[in-house]
Amino acid sequence: MCGRYTLFTPTADLEARFDADFGDREPSYNCAPGQSLPVIADRDPGKTTRMEWGLTPSWADESFDLINARAETVREKRSFADAFERRRCLVPADGFYEWVGGDRGGGKTPYRVAFDDDRPFAMAGIYERWEPPTPETTQTGLGAFGGGAEGGETGDEPDAVETFSIVTTEPNDLVADLHHRMAVILDPDAGEEETWLHGGPDEAAALLNPYPSDDLTAHPVSTRVNSPSVDAPDLIEPVASD
Repeated sequence: MCGRYTLFTPTADLEARFDADFGDREPSYNCAPGQSLPVIADRDPGKTTRMEWGLTPSWADESFDLINARAETVREKRSFADAFERRRCLVPADGFYEWVGGDRGGGKTPYRVAFDDDRPFAMAGIYERWEPPTPETTQTGLGAFGGGAEGGETGDEPDAVETFSIVTTEPNDLVADLHHRMAVILDPDAGEEETWLHGGPDEAAALLNPYPSDDLTAHPVSTRVNSPSVDAPDLIEPVASD
């Protein structure tokens, strides 16, 4: 799976790499589910849009928070199928974390996977627009007798939320030592980012393969990354493995 990633590349470099406006942003060394993060959507690839990581289908009555979609079933599962057909996005990153071990009572060791030069890349994503159901209102106090808000209603309707999920596939040889899944990384030199955004469903499905491990590296990092509230440059620094 892909449960955390990094995006600390300077904004100017990201804009040059993706030919898109990234607006005001802070570097992140611990992008986590539930956070509002920049993605490049097919509808407007010239700029990033901030969406919450954890997809909720438009038809859902409650938040689903689906952070990953399996490549093997993304076209069939009801939660993902429409988004795959109609709403694909690039998820910019410059590394991601995986956790290893912990099967004998010990804690798992986090590893950071990235290109050896820390260059940014795009993970394949899908997105949805979800409108939370309007909560039922109750009448209390003066409102119950017509002395409060009109009709006894209080508050506004919940705002629509745009959410995204990262598509995962079988791991390459490097990631296989860390986890049984990995994010789909798109190859810009092969035109895969453009195809993912604007190609047909069959063309997009053909991209859902593990990225070759040749240029990727992995090293253990501090367990401080376990907490989504911790976001600091030293999280990506190598530490001694047990």
